Amino acid sequence: MIYVLIIVGVFLLLSIFVYNSFVSLATRAAEAWADIEVQLKRRYDLIPNLVNTVKGYATHESSAFENVTKARSAAMGATGPNESHAQAENMLSGALKSIFALAEAYPDLKANQNFLALQNELSDTENKIQASRRFYNTNVRDLNTKILSFPSNIIAKLFGFSQKEFFDLVDNDAAQNPVEVKF
Repeated sequence: MIYVLIIVGVFLLLSIFVYNSFVSLATRAAEAWADIEVQLKRRYDLIPNLVNTVKGYATHESSAFENVTKARSAAMGATGPNESHAQAENMLSGALKSIFALAEAYPDLKANQNFLALQNELSDTENKIQASRRFYNTNVRDLNTKILSFPSNIIAKLFGFSQKEFFDLVDNDAAQNPVEVKF
């Protein structure tokens, strides 16, 4: 009888430990996603200023501005770390590349201090988004590994923990290839 109580006690302690580790991993993944959202919001706020600055120099390039505006709206409307959100963000990145490629054709714009400051801010934000994305994906990897591993997978099923999606580049030529600048 005492052995049964010891086995049940050990199982209970192990279950509590595994459950708490799931809670910790899920919380870290949620925190990492919140970090991504903060950086994305920063990028969304910078884009209108950048577009307005470039518009003053390249008034006949309206399609590029429309593409950035549409891509920004789509990215802002996307929710959660899933493939459609990643695709919307990648489309926005591609549209922004076209704005920077436009700047190459306008030497006065390239020398404009406001444009340079916005370009540096956006570049810094893009780097922070990449770092946040890596941090998020690391936490998702750890959570998903624990969910799939035995015996913690039993506890995961018992308490309804499910795998999360990575936030990665999707199959998108605009996001994976550099913009070609032609004069």
